[in-house]
Amino acid sequence: MLSTYTSYQLIVKDINKSITRIEQQPTVDRDTQYYLDNITKVKSIDDFVNNDRLFKYAMKAYGLEDMDYAKAFMVKALKEGVSDPDSFANKLTDKRYAQFVSAFNFAANGADTTVYNQAQQLVTKNYALQVQIGASQTGLAYYQSETAYYATNISKVKSIDDLMGDSRLLTYAMAAFGLDAETEPAATVRAMLEGGVSDPNSPANKLTDKSYANFVAAFDFARYGDQTTTRDAVQQAVPAGYAAGAGLKLVEPSAQYIKGEADYYAANISKVKSIDDLMADKRLLTFAMASYGLDASTEKPLQIRTMLE
Repeated sequence: MLSTYTSYQLIVKDINKSITRIEQQPTVDRDTQYYLDNITKVKSIDDFVNNDRLFKYAMKAYGLEDMDYAKAFMVKALKEGVSDPDSFANKLTDKRYAQFVSAFNFAANGADTTVYNQAQQLVTKNYALQVQIGASQTGLAYYQSETAYYATNISKVKSIDDLMGDSRLLTYAMAAFGLDAETEPAATVRAMLEGGVSDPNSPANKLTDKSYANFVAAFDFARYGDQTTTRDAVQQAVPAGYAAGAGLKLVEPSAQYIKGEADYYAANISKVKSIDDLMADKRLLTFAMASYGLDASTEKPLQIRTMLE
């Protein structure tokens, strides 16, 4: 099953095209246009945090939307800037705060802060990326839920009636072959399954589109009876087909993504002086564990800590 660690790569073959597509979505487009139209009017930290819409947009761009309520905290970080290694933002374990302050460096650039490209184009790109990641994670959660249900229950199916009687299983199984259980008449689905595929003239075999024939071949109750769902074609091939059919595909991380994570690791790992430091920086921990084939998002923090200790 796919994990949260791979959510960056879900439905994203070309990250730049994906970001462009996200930017063009109506809600994202409106929020981005508002940001671009108004960010240069911001001349101070007070201007920034007092414009709730601008501030929330900027926070989301750096994955900090969960902290957009903590304005006093962010004001302190912004006032101290990032020039001093001991500044508030630089001393925080989560380096997203330092990145945020670097983009909105009022401490160094004053009233001109928002005219720089980093505060304009980079923020909008980051915002689109965060929206994409959120959408991917939502899709991932649904995928995981449906796949878990299928894996848990499909072996209980012993007949066509059993399969037809569980709309959730049927929907999943048909989707794996590009079929939509909601639009296909139940009578048609049943006729296809009952006809099997052994006879060249069966209903499924007579169709030009082989989606049904492939579906029936996997769920060939006419041939395998109550053992149908114990076969690899049902247990393994269907989940793989569902992932592909649903548009969820695990692809290799882009070179840009890998370089960004590697650079972040190289720049920050020497600051880690204890297990607590490593556990507190999820980005470093994820990269470090991935280097050894481990997934930080699926391992329990207590288990990771126990192993390290």
